Amino acid sequence: MSVLLRSFPVFDPHFVMMRATVLLMVIVTGLIGYYVYVPIPNTVSEPWKLMLLDATFRGVQDMCHLAQQVGLGHHLKALNFVITMFEMLAPQSSETVEVSDTSFDGVQVRVFEPKKVDGELKRSIIYIHGGGWALGSASKYIANGSRMRSYDHLCRKMAKDMNAVLVSIEYRLVPEVHFPEQLNDAYSATKYFLQPEVLSQYSVDPNRIAVSGDSAGGNLAAAVTQQLVVDSSIKFQLKLQALIYPVLQALDFNTPSYQQNMATPILYKHVMARFWLEYLNGDPSFVQAMLVNNHTASNLSQLTSVRAHLNWTNLLPQSLIKNYKPVIQVMGSPQVIKALPALLDPRAAPLIADKGILQLLPRAYILTCEHDILRDDGIMYAKRLEDAGIEVTLDHYEDGFHGAMIFALPPTNFDVGNRIMNNYINWLDKNL
Repeated sequence: MSVLLRSFPVFDPHFVMMRATVLLMVIVTGLIGYYVYVPIPNTVSEPWKLMLLDATFRGVQDMCHLAQQVGLGHHLKALNFVITMFEMLAPQSSETVEVSDTSFDGVQVRVFEPKKVDGELKRSIIYIHGGGWALGSASKYIANGSRMRSYDHLCRKMAKDMNAVLVSIEYRLVPEVHFPEQLNDAYSATKYFLQPEVLSQYSVDPNRIAVSGDSAGGNLAAAVTQQLVVDSSIKFQLKLQALIYPVLQALDFNTPSYQQNMATPILYKHVMARFWLEYLNGDPSFVQAMLVNNHTASNLSQLTSVRAHLNWTNLLPQSLIKNYKPVIQVMGSPQVIKALPALLDPRAAPLIADKGILQLLPRAYILTCEHDILRDDGIMYAKRLEDAGIEVTLDHYEDGFHGAMIFALPPTNFDVGNRIMNNYINWLDKNL
């Protein structure tokens, strides 16, 4: 009797393991790619680098939100801790710039002084860092008095390149404090520095002082400038204000730049609304109402006096308006304005200040980026200042994105960030 032999595949565990590993790698790679990829206009400077930076930032944000949900503390405190740990830099003086930490009227500041020459009076810039009033280089979050590397580099470079005294204000942050405390800190430190005896101590020319800031720091810089011009106790006024992609209002989250860039890294529309609510200590549930402008509906009489200050159909050029339409709700959510009256306070929203205040302000430099939800805030403010008779330099970057200037160091250095920083410093150098 013959026996028919059949060959059966031999079970190879190594082969199975290899296939499972490859499959897992494909899945993980796909998930990472899905998480990292966001549609970015090809006109943005170095889009893939921005995509990777954004994915990293979103990943850290997600982890910090998870930490809050499990009871490990406020997500913004966790986020600020992670950011500053990545960028921690202890105070270091050099042959050309002396760096010291001190306090002005109880507010922590870091002073960058170029090499002193007897009898020489120097120019000065008061700098207020950004970070949504919640992130950045506030000293209480960083061990041993260290500060963030990006802002330290910027301030050191400004002091060196301009031979100017640079004062970096370390205002308190959300969630420890809310509006108006951040502004109070910035104003108190600035007012203290403008005293004749303090300016003399630092050998500063009282007629050549500017205030500057980026993002939320630009908001505080604009508000400080507006307050100074109506403070009769101030002997010396600022010569210049320089605002870098400032956030200036929270009444219209549907300007053309908000509509165009709502999903463009690194500052998303919903994130900005949340930063505002954290700053004003508002209910997080207000986010959705704000995103669709329910908090500024036409039936809300409280906004009558400020509507013209926000009418971007008159304040923006047609090249930016394009085909975008105003988002105006007929019936709104009055509880938002009622709970957050600071939305109508020029100290929080400098864009809505009266023309009488704007007429008193110093010459302005306003920098905006095309791929930034805050683009139109800065451009509308420039137009309002010009209409009030103030000389304005508007410096716009077609390939720029929000935060670009502080990303000027490896590995997050962008070409547009370096150009922005150099052009900004050059303008100050020529005009201060």
